[in-house]
Amino acid sequence: MEQDQKFLEYVVKALVDNPDDVKITRIVDEMGVLLTLSVHKDDMGKVIGRSGQTAKAIRTILRVVGMKNEARVNLKIEEPEGSDRGFRDEGTSDTGGYTHASKARQESPKDKSLDDVIDSLKE
Repeated sequence: MEQDQKFLEYVVKALVDNPDDVKITRIVDEMGVLLTLSVHKDDMGKVIGRSGQTAKAIRTILRVVGMKNEARVNLKIEEPEGSDRGFRDEGTSDTGGYTHASKARQESPKDKSLDDVIDSLKE
């Protein structure tokens, strides 16, 4: 196990309630290192943090670890099966990219006029 993977495992296991469910895969390609993190569904909130701040901090420290080892390290956090957390919205990176699923299902953009959609964005 490489240093970046050991570091991520140590940090995440210290944060979660189910450390035995923490799984990390490491893939190296021409773009750098991709660490994929999988945790128990009840621990997602602890790993993501409020507004994605915990995940952002972990990613920042992983980049520093990567720079020390002359590699670009990226972190992907997998959505666990059966999670009620929501779905991934690729457009919002500051919040960890999660939008609450029930809010998103309330009204589809197909059900709204263009003016209604624009008005809802202004709110």
